[in-house]
Amino acid sequence: MSVLDNFGQWKEFLADRLEHAQHEGMDQSAISNLATEIGGYLASHVEPKNPEEKVLADLWNVADDQEKHAIANMMVKLVQNGNSH
Repeated sequence: MSVLDNFGQWKEFLADRLEHAQHEGMDQSAISNLATEIGGYLASHVEPKNPEEKVLADLWNVADDQEKHAIANMMVKLVQNGNSH
């Protein structure tokens, strides 16, 4: 099973990667930029595997660059706040 098959697992995966990046000294701005790049990659190359990912993909596809950055920042906040269940 891929981490993309289940939204809870996907958020846990992101939380783990975020924690690793922070331990490696990556600052919040770099994390935010990386999250935006990852969001763009996922939207362009990965088919949504569940309803939550479909909503995120739909939002991403209609968003301008500033809104995409906001979506990515919200995903980072979601996992930083421990809402990975």
